[in-house]
Amino acid sequence: MREASTGLLVDLNPDSNVTDLLLAQHAKDPVHALYSRKGPAGWADVTAQQFLDQVTALARGLIAGGISPGETVAVMSATRYEWTVVDFAIWFAGGVSVPVYETSSPSQIEWILHDSGARRVFVEDQAKADLVGNVLDTSGLLGDRMLPVIRMDYDGAAPNLASLAGAGAGVGAAELERHRAAAGLADVASLVYTSGTTGRPKGCQITHGNFALVAKNMVLFLPELLLQPRSRTLMFLPLAHVLARAVQVICLSAGTTLGHTANARELLADLGSFQPTFLLAVPRIFEKIYAGAAHKAALAGKIRLFDAAAVTAIQYSKALDDAARGRGPGPGPVSRARHALFDMLLYPKIRQVFGGRLGYTLSGASPLSSNDAHFFRGAGIPVLEGYGLTETTAPCTANTPTRTRVGTVGIPIPGTTVRIAEDGEILVKGIGVFKGYHANAAANAEAFVDGFFRTGDLGSLDADGFLTITGRKKDLLVTAGGKNVAPAPLEEKIREHPLVAQAVVVGDGRPFVAALVNLDPEGLENWCALRGLPALDPAEATGNEQVRAAIQGSVDAANALVSKAESIRSFVILAADFTVESGHLTPSLKLKRAAVVRDYEANISRIYG
Repeated sequence: MREASTGLLVDLNPDSNVTDLLLAQHAKDPVHALYSRKGPAGWADVTAQQFLDQVTALARGLIAGGISPGETVAVMSATRYEWTVVDFAIWFAGGVSVPVYETSSPSQIEWILHDSGARRVFVEDQAKADLVGNVLDTSGLLGDRMLPVIRMDYDGAAPNLASLAGAGAGVGAAELERHRAAAGLADVASLVYTSGTTGRPKGCQITHGNFALVAKNMVLFLPELLLQPRSRTLMFLPLAHVLARAVQVICLSAGTTLGHTANARELLADLGSFQPTFLLAVPRIFEKIYAGAAHKAALAGKIRLFDAAAVTAIQYSKALDDAARGRGPGPGPVSRARHALFDMLLYPKIRQVFGGRLGYTLSGASPLSSNDAHFFRGAGIPVLEGYGLTETTAPCTANTPTRTRVGTVGIPIPGTTVRIAEDGEILVKGIGVFKGYHANAAANAEAFVDGFFRTGDLGSLDADGFLTITGRKKDLLVTAGGKNVAPAPLEEKIREHPLVAQAVVVGDGRPFVAALVNLDPEGLENWCALRGLPALDPAEATGNEQVRAAIQGSVDAANALVSKAESIRSFVILAADFTVESGHLTPSLKLKRAAVVRDYEANISRIYG
């Protein structure tokens, strides 16, 4: 199949915008808990009325400060409740929000403020205020343009949210409504800058229609998640990422109670206390939880039991998947009996890690290992993998509870068409596709063909319209022998090993394929402890023969997936980790392949020396 579509489930008035979703929820039930905030005494609900009051108070403050409809306002903060309040306040004031990752460098902040033309900046705290202030003081791009910097913490020094709200007390309802209703579906709601995996970040013009239409249609597309009584989810991905914000708007449209947490160290505790019914996560979270569960079992002397339970979960899920594809009858009597046994002994402990009430998880941002997907589904936590980009307002395909095929990223969401070009590139047209890149005619000319957005990713569609990602067009390696190699499947398989944090396959223009591997510090610590070895730091481990043998095993498993010409013939273990701070991962934990290859060119050259 070369093209697949899903029809639009609901359309909207072209004069409406994202703020109408909040007004509709308020009209439906003003005391319904739209959000929940974590405090010293635990989680406290925020009703639709309370949220609307806070949003409109800040919007009035922005209007009193002179904001004009269509004006851009930057937001730099970790994920927190106030981020959401500010986002909607900007929209109620008729503005355009410009997210800035909290981990951004001064040069990135300077570029985004310059390119977006932002007139104000909201920041999380004093540290961020100082960082932005220094950028403003030293910027060559911004010249003499000084922007008001507003802190999100109410108790901080002015200007902050409290002082902003107070300044807008004199703005009347009619003026507020004029600003709120100024934008329609075709108008830009947010300038979301690409994470910069390739070159300087580009500002993606995400419209009110992108957010609102995706939200309304996804609610009907995934009713098992979003339309259940007391549905709730915990957001821990960066709200500067379009996927997190799209899910946030979807939750608002559905009336799902949303909580926020930004502290990775407290995530598991927050999951336990918040008890989400569904969860948006990235593959690294699933890898960490699996590795942690295996380590606990090993410490308790129950690793053989855990391994048996894992094999059973994977086999059970694979049988379900085969049945969905028409290739088998589903789990047999022995498989069901073994699964039922472990569903009493072990799987509930896995489910409890997520809070105990989780029905489904959504995985995005990067590829998820099929083994991980099968394990968690077999353990009673189905993972619905989806696919999208900043330019598609995140989701453009997704698996659903009733239509799931592990290893694929699902079918087109409503109002979306996916086409596979002659060279295998995935092309997308639909409700989520952005308006274009801000002030970048050259990029826009390259981005579209016949009305479809060119994703740069490679994939295939099966007979039922399920999309499988096979690689990134720019990532394809061509060896000196002329063999095309897609690195993603090899890297994904190597990362399944608990010792491995990241793997980068190289070999473009080289005589054979090789890999750079770095170690997960926590995984290394656990691995050493289970074998009675003295603790090793990553630098020591690079030369350890037992560690190398373990990594070789994961490389051998990856090589079993491909032909000999595509197989990894050599690898090097790096002492350093790839992090957001090192510049090798995006804030959504995607690998910046070009940056890794550039910075580790000496290591690569030694492989082929």
